[in-house]
Amino acid sequence: MRLSGVVFSKILGMDTNITIVAPKVLNEISQYKVVYLLHGLSGNNKTWIDYSMLTYYAREGKTIYVLPEVNRSFYTNMKYGLNYYTYITDELPTICKNLFNISSDRENTAIIGASMGGYGALKCALLKPEQYGMCAAFAPCCLFLKDEVEEVRKSNIDRKYIDRFGSQLENDMIAVFGEDLKVSESDDIWEVAKNLNDKEIKPKIYIAVGKNDILYDENIKFKNAMQNFDFDFTFEEWEGTHNFTFFDEGLNRAIKKFDL
Repeated sequence: MRLSGVVFSKILGMDTNITIVAPKVLNEISQYKVVYLLHGLSGNNKTWIDYSMLTYYAREGKTIYVLPEVNRSFYTNMKYGLNYYTYITDELPTICKNLFNISSDRENTAIIGASMGGYGALKCALLKPEQYGMCAAFAPCCLFLKDEVEEVRKSNIDRKYIDRFGSQLENDMIAVFGEDLKVSESDDIWEVAKNLNDKEIKPKIYIAVGKNDILYDENIKFKNAMQNFDFDFTFEEWEGTHNFTFFDEGLNRAIKKFDL
């Protein structure tokens, strides 16, 4: 079952697109598990259903998938833009729980994404572990954001990222972080993970990256760093690049791993 439409967000001050994917037959169970499935930099609320087998995976499952839309915001409260992080973590769950029979328990709540969506999923899960019990990220970007923004500040952004994600990437960073590109600790995945390490409540994390992905080295660096931490952390790599052929397989594996 698929539903697409708009909801009014008080946080954003406007209508915003949303897609819901649910099992073919909704049974009278207590509550469904929920996955907030986040799109990448060039995507929208329909990208996952357009380019993956999500509707097939959800068909016989026990999970409702929520696909929001955040434009090119990097799932942040933007310096020059809208408060998308607050919308995703605070308002969107409330809207969905009022409309659908989904669980409020962190053990039944996952947040998943690819590329920019992978960054967003990790950020939300690590900042709000009491809310998200599971997190999956496929070739997530910006894992060491402060270092990467420093390269942008030096006008030394790698040409391969411009070619892949568009010439407006530097302007995106300015819209998100301001002209001085000041990155807060809460926007840096590595810093947030370090701060959460000693806490009792932490999300289960699954990361996957293709061996030929342009973000491969960054993801390997993050994997090696996370091995020193006390997280339920799984990392996989296999042949693939930064595309939905790989992301779809990652989604399939995450669904099985988290029993969704």
